[in-house]
Amino acid sequence: MTAAARTLFFMLALAAFALGARADEEFLPLSAFARTTVRIETPSGRVQAFDVYVARSEREHMQGLMHVESLPADHGMIFPFDPPRPASMWMKNTLIPLDMVFIREDGRIANIIADAAPQSLDTRLSDGPVAYVLELNGGTAARLGIVPGARVHVAPIDQ
Repeated sequence: MTAAARTLFFMLALAAFALGARADEEFLPLSAFARTTVRIETPSGRVQAFDVYVARSEREHMQGLMHVESLPADHGMIFPFDPPRPASMWMKNTLIPLDMVFIREDGRIANIIADAAPQSLDTRLSDGPVAYVLELNGGTAARLGIVPGARVHVAPIDQ
């Protein structure tokens, strides 16, 4: 690795650390997030509703469910993407396992990352452009029969 490449790598690492530290210092309580309801219709006809927090801003997207120690079974967090785009998520400072449900613009589930491990910096990707990512407690999708192709309805977002 050249000296210039080492310097660039060091600067990028320092910037990432600074951004991570800044996000931790400005941690928002979940009560500061907007809320809405998400209904998922499984292929078997089961309908399940979730009370979800909404990550509307870039700051809220960055924080997500970081530092949350537990989440009721019927709760989650949704990340809207307007316009839809390929999405990538990670589990930095996330203390509980999560299912990541990637939702296309037409409301169909594109793919699911099940039981994403807490604290992992591994990147989880959507299968193509998505309008939302829904995070639920780990194991929820399998337990309820939520699979790719299931339809998701997002209620209007509380302001």
